[in-house]
Amino acid sequence: MVEKRGCEDGRVIERVRETLFNSAGEIGLEIERNEIQLERPKDLSNGDLSSNIAMLTAVKTRSNPRKLAERIVDKISFDTDFVDRIEIAGPGFINFFFSVKHLTNQVLEINRAKESYGDLDIGRGKRIQIEFVSANPTGPLVLVSARAAAVGNALVNLYRKAGYDVESEYYFNDVGSQVKKLGVSLMARFRQSRGEEIDFPEDGYPGEYLIDIAKQIPIGKGEEWVRLETNKGVNEFTGFALEKMIELIKKDLEFFGISFDLFFRESALHRSNGEIDQLLEIMKEKDVIFENDGALWFRSSDFGDEKDRVVIRGDKSPTYFLADAAYHLNKLRRGYDRVIDIFGPDHHGHLKRLKAASTLFGGDKDWLEILTVQWVRLIENGKEISMSKRGGEYITLNELVSDVGRDAAKFFFLMRKNHAHIDFNLSLARKKSDENPVYYVQYAHARISSVISFASENNVEFPENWECVRLLEEPEEIDLIRKLVVFPQLVEGAVLMNDPNRLTTYVQEIASSFHHFYHICRIVSDNSRLSQARLLLAEATRIVLAESLRLIGVSAPREM
Repeated sequence: MVEKRGCEDGRVIERVRETLFNSAGEIGLEIERNEIQLERPKDLSNGDLSSNIAMLTAVKTRSNPRKLAERIVDKISFDTDFVDRIEIAGPGFINFFFSVKHLTNQVLEINRAKESYGDLDIGRGKRIQIEFVSANPTGPLVLVSARAAAVGNALVNLYRKAGYDVESEYYFNDVGSQVKKLGVSLMARFRQSRGEEIDFPEDGYPGEYLIDIAKQIPIGKGEEWVRLETNKGVNEFTGFALEKMIELIKKDLEFFGISFDLFFRESALHRSNGEIDQLLEIMKEKDVIFENDGALWFRSSDFGDEKDRVVIRGDKSPTYFLADAAYHLNKLRRGYDRVIDIFGPDHHGHLKRLKAASTLFGGDKDWLEILTVQWVRLIENGKEISMSKRGGEYITLNELVSDVGRDAAKFFFLMRKNHAHIDFNLSLARKKSDENPVYYVQYAHARISSVISFASENNVEFPENWECVRLLEEPEEIDLIRKLVVFPQLVEGAVLMNDPNRLTTYVQEIASSFHHFYHICRIVSDNSRLSQARLLLAEATRIVLAESLRLIGVSAPREM
């Protein structure tokens, strides 16, 4: 049973599920309770809850699913104060329509629960880690990292809402050839800043940010590092660059409103007898590595990967893959029941080998889940803004947030599913009008807050006796309520499918229904009891909007 803290949605769903289970048993169908699926139809004209139990069992019994649905429905008996009617649709969906009395009761449930409305217990006792962004500290965070930050932050909030013990983490790759290249690039920028006419490294990092960092190096220190033996000098510049880049990344994330419970450095894995050495020993003990052309290889193809992978190069240095696998060994030892990684599109080929390694050192097949976020194109006035990271020409997270604001940036990043490419419309994101979806939603919240203040100024207060909700019976009122009560199950679906995109769609629907209700139904009128009922409905809407926006990291202003 899925229970909801702070609302009765779980009990409602279980009540319908139990009735379906009993009705199926009466006609001799064998089915487990947890097999009975109940969903909120996207189109509310198809009911408030829908079940495919007839289609599910028809396959086993070789029956016509629609006729089977008729037999199940014939055995169902509900109090009309709870379910108004039941309809059979399509090939055999059983659709339940809640009564107006039940729906208006939910207005009270939301007002009682407040921000805990929609809280779930499905994650109780489960410890989960969500790692996201984790961009190399060799440059400022760019758009795909910004998108990963928005997705990861929303998932952390959603999993916590669902009752999980969640820890968020950022992994810094602070060793390896890319980091050394950062040091070489900074050394060149420092020498250029001192007036030396030297060529910038062909494969260096050309962005302006290293020019700024070079200016922060104390002159005496920098000149001392330049005079050192080449590798030692590069190491000094690398260490300085790393600390400045990590500091910059943390500041940009803070500017975006993103926080992490832990920042983990890859260098911690490289210590003597650290996880990299320990993982190699595990691989040797399990006889899953072999030598070829002077390198050590992992037989990852034995674990579902398309080919074997190098773990130790010919120069005896560990590969990026081995370090990443060791990092996940570290995660497993920290006791997480489940781990979710959010990768960018350029890490797609890394997925199978990492799952293979996780299986090797003891993670079960569902312990590690890897999500990917796709590329972002910036569109302005209908045209794509050309960007080239190789040429040092790109839009950073900081620049985007400075331009459109953190709320619009997060909302727009979450308007499509993680695995879909995004065309980020800069022109639209800047607009302060109903055309801009985040503005439209925030304005609904601000309008409700204004209505509540106006009601108070006109001596219309929230009632002590909430029976007035029985007066809510207009189509616009019921339509709004039916959308509000979807929220708990929408949270559950977003968690189960790792899909925060559902919330951006949902809040736009809520805002649209509220604006329609507002224009048709006068909230503060001469009828004091009706005014109080509509005030409760407005507050319920505000609660759901505010909590939905909080989950995706967007503010809910009371004034605009």
